[in-house]
Amino acid sequence: MSWIQKLHETYEQCKGREPSGAISLMPISHTPQQAHIEITLDADGSFKGAKIVQKEETIIPATEKSAGRTGRAPPPHPLCDKVQYCAADYSGHGGRKPAFFKEYEEQLSAWCMSEFSHPKAKAVLAYVKKGSVVADLVAEKILYTDADGKLLTRWSSTGPSPDIFRLLTAKDGERDQGDAFVRWHVREANNPCTAVWEDVALQAAWARFDASTKVLRGVCMVTGEEQSALAMSHPKRLRHAGDGAKLISANDASGYTFRGRFTDDTGQQACGLGYEITQKAHNALRWLILRQAYRNEEQVIVTWAVAGKSIPDPFQDSLSLILGSEALMPESEIEQPDIGDAGQAFGLRLKKAIAGYRAKLDPTEDIVVMGLDSATPGRMAITYYRELQGSEFLDRIQNWHEQLAWPQNFGKESRFIGAPAPRDIAEVAFGRRLDDKLRKATVERLLPCIIDGRSLPRDLVESTVRHTCNRIGLEHWEWEKNLGIACSLFKGFFKDKETYQMTLETERTSRDYLYGRLLAIAEHIEGRALYVGGETRDTTAAKLMQRFADRPASTWRIIEPALKPYMSRLRAKRPPFLREMEKLLDEVIPSFQGDDFMDDSKLSGEFLLGYHCQRQVLNPPKTDKPSSNDDVPTE
Repeated sequence: MSWIQKLHETYEQCKGREPSGAISLMPISHTPQQAHIEITLDADGSFKGAKIVQKEETIIPATEKSAGRTGRAPPPHPLCDKVQYCAADYSGHGGRKPAFFKEYEEQLSAWCMSEFSHPKAKAVLAYVKKGSVVADLVAEKILYTDADGKLLTRWSSTGPSPDIFRLLTAKDGERDQGDAFVRWHVREANNPCTAVWEDVALQAAWARFDASTKVLRGVCMVTGEEQSALAMSHPKRLRHAGDGAKLISANDASGYTFRGRFTDDTGQQACGLGYEITQKAHNALRWLILRQAYRNEEQVIVTWAVAGKSIPDPFQDSLSLILGSEALMPESEIEQPDIGDAGQAFGLRLKKAIAGYRAKLDPTEDIVVMGLDSATPGRMAITYYRELQGSEFLDRIQNWHEQLAWPQNFGKESRFIGAPAPRDIAEVAFGRRLDDKLRKATVERLLPCIIDGRSLPRDLVESTVRHTCNRIGLEHWEWEKNLGIACSLFKGFFKDKETYQMTLETERTSRDYLYGRLLAIAEHIEGRALYVGGETRDTTAAKLMQRFADRPASTWRIIEPALKPYMSRLRAKRPPFLREMEKLLDEVIPSFQGDDFMDDSKLSGEFLLGYHCQRQVLNPPKTDKPSSNDDVPTE
């Protein structure tokens, strides 16, 4: 139960310390719900008006049972609820669903007659007892009835359908207006807060009343203490307002889940948790997910400091990480990049960014990484869980970005040096085949590489290299993005065997690296010749890149003769440029060792590193100063 304990500690340390204007931690004995209708009353419970709200999430008082209600006869919420619960005249207007007004009224009356009552709750009770909720909403043109006064389930009139029909979910083509969720405004003298879901005094009054109704006692497995109230059920709606999956549940009274292990089906013998403990822990998790979680459909991964301090997001690319850190620094402290050595400049900025987090985070601060996913609508699992100290967490984040650092080109507005985000890695590894299920699995496989320092999966590295070599059908910007990510992964995968630089290594004489350089040179020669001739088609090197990666020696014997006419064109129009390229070819080809140049076996991803670095030298970044090379086409 370590995760429950850490979440409970997070709630205790962060409640009341949330930044102004930010999402607040939800009080205990409450639950989030999407509201559709807002009714305004005065302090005596007289109807003053109503309006439609666009499915706004509302924090409402809830009992332990109503917070996780399901089934045919779910228990009512104590204050805000659906029309079928809080309208005594729902059945009289032809409501098709069972009406639960009696249960709703009894529960609200018990609260209002207790020592923990609140004036707003009394006003709502006085109003609903009048039995005119549906009639008032029809008069305000919020709900709609037919000529017989029965609630419509379809809008068949001409013109656009009313808001309520657009907001409610259709079932078999029909919408039951009794499903509309109502929240209340109550105008009190000397109280500017009219919304019941924002009134702190009302929230505290309900929490005290709800605690007074608990009867189950036992030992809480988190605190190890005897609790006056153990939880009978646990909250849902963790990832969003419509989320029905629970992390802890025990409701199998007729199956074989617990038989032979425990003597009852309540789950207390397996997992006894104090009501307040589980409420605070689940509220903290819901708050963290809303604020800072990585999401992919039902998959959620959240990273947080128990003390609520700011920490880097493991799922950011290096650009977002550094810019996010620099946004919190004074401008004078931001390290300016050194254009002369991009790798060194990146290293300095990364260290500066991590140092910014270290200054605010104690080395022994508790950091938690938690992954959640659900295979069914009712059950959720913890797919990944790690507890780390602050210094250890920051070291691993820094190592990940340093090991995968490479020049990235995600388009004109996003060029940077660093590591790509896991989501981008998944897109490059699987291309058009990527779906939500595959993206989920890929991110789960990359998470231990970031947090635990494990090696990258070899199949992902090979897949990114393969997709990068196959340029056909890719937009230029898309292929540039693939190239940078493939180089990052290959560099990171072999970090323990080779140290690859982000600049051209003219002393490196490995076969794969040299063949990558040759391909870049051939592409540059033909590209310049096409530019001079006013042509805009792909080069031979680009078209044959996939074949070159599989059979370099034999493919080079195709590419090299194809360069002859282009070299003749350049000899006539750009002789200095051609002499420079011929000199470069004469330097690279003799650098092959032994029979490497004639070896036609498949190239590894290292050839992309040589290719990419050579391209950077041949196509340096544009400057504002004019030069004789202004007619060089940029890749």
